[in-house]
Amino acid sequence: MNPKLLSLLITPMTGNGGDRVVLNLSQAFVELGYTVDLVAPEVTEYHRSVMKTLPPQIRTVDFGLPVSPTIYFKKLFKLKRYLEETEPLVLLANGDYVGLANAAKKIARSQTKIIQVVHVSVSHYFGKASSFRTKAKYFLLKHFYRSSDGIVAVSQGVAHDLAKLINIPPDQIQTIYNPIVTSDLLEKAKAPIDHPWFAPGEPPVILGAGRLHPQKDFATLIRAFAKLRQQRPARLLIIGGEPAQKEILQNLIKELHLEEDVQLFGFTDNPYAFMARADVFALSSRYEGFGNVLVEAMATGTPVVSTDCESGPAEILEQGKYGKLVPVENHEALAEAILTTINEQIDIEALRKRAQEFTDIESAKQYLQLINRFSHQSILV
Repeated sequence: MNPKLLSLLITPMTGNGGDRVVLNLSQAFVELGYTVDLVAPEVTEYHRSVMKTLPPQIRTVDFGLPVSPTIYFKKLFKLKRYLEETEPLVLLANGDYVGLANAAKKIARSQTKIIQVVHVSVSHYFGKASSFRTKAKYFLLKHFYRSSDGIVAVSQGVAHDLAKLINIPPDQIQTIYNPIVTSDLLEKAKAPIDHPWFAPGEPPVILGAGRLHPQKDFATLIRAFAKLRQQRPARLLIIGGEPAQKEILQNLIKELHLEEDVQLFGFTDNPYAFMARADVFALSSRYEGFGNVLVEAMATGTPVVSTDCESGPAEILEQGKYGKLVPVENHEALAEAILTTINEQIDIEALRKRAQEFTDIESAKQYLQLINRFSHQSILV
């Protein structure tokens, strides 16, 4: 086994927050002296473009399979071969395809340690399972999580949710917060942006970010903005990709007569420049695994407001110490919290200091401490 090689099993990359977590963690491992294998059963065009920007110590192990949910056994035997040929000390399984890593380890008779990394509240996906296929996935997930060498949850809320769902003691799950603040984040935040709303003398800009998906509940944010807009001039800019609900949200904007003041901006490869110039960052999600964007906004010195959803925001904001928390799907409370935040004097340095508790290096060191328990020699640098 190569104690300086760390392997991460990943799902197809699309540019979402989970992908940034994997990439940030990989680069932090490299900074600490390791090489990284991104084990990718399915490689997307986005993945290929990202790899051109990463250091050579990060290698993609491409199984050469198309993006498909129906080729489980091909993934299984290719991962088995990888474990046999490479023998990594540990495989961090992100989005594990329902036990793929554990099954591959078993049939390969591998000594590699499998650590499941859980990024979401699993009950939101399996708690109300009805179809036979979903119930089967839940059964397998429950079995393989229990049989893993370790489990990491990205927030305490995710950890408690999973412990209850699969009926294990919470102390068998370790919480390691996501690696959000990187060494180049603040430099990216200084980059210029060409958008008229950020010119001097313009009304305050409220910023939202994320995929246009029901989970993010941008409809509530738009309704909150409509109420706020009745009390003062402002603009709402929503950045993000995967526009599953774009048409629905655009119709809502028209219905509320907000076309001049609300914009669905779409994907940007540098959201930090927008965050740094916004007056308030608002997270309106129904649920989260962690809430990466809150930390990113705080790191740039931007005040934040969030729904008190499961899981993560309350932990990041220390129950409201670093930003107001409001009930989920309550546009009136969200509007009031945003308006109050715009009008308040916010301790920007306190926000930045809090964000520094979620750096990529700190997260990587915690992973290494966990991995160290499986090794007879210290692998920490």
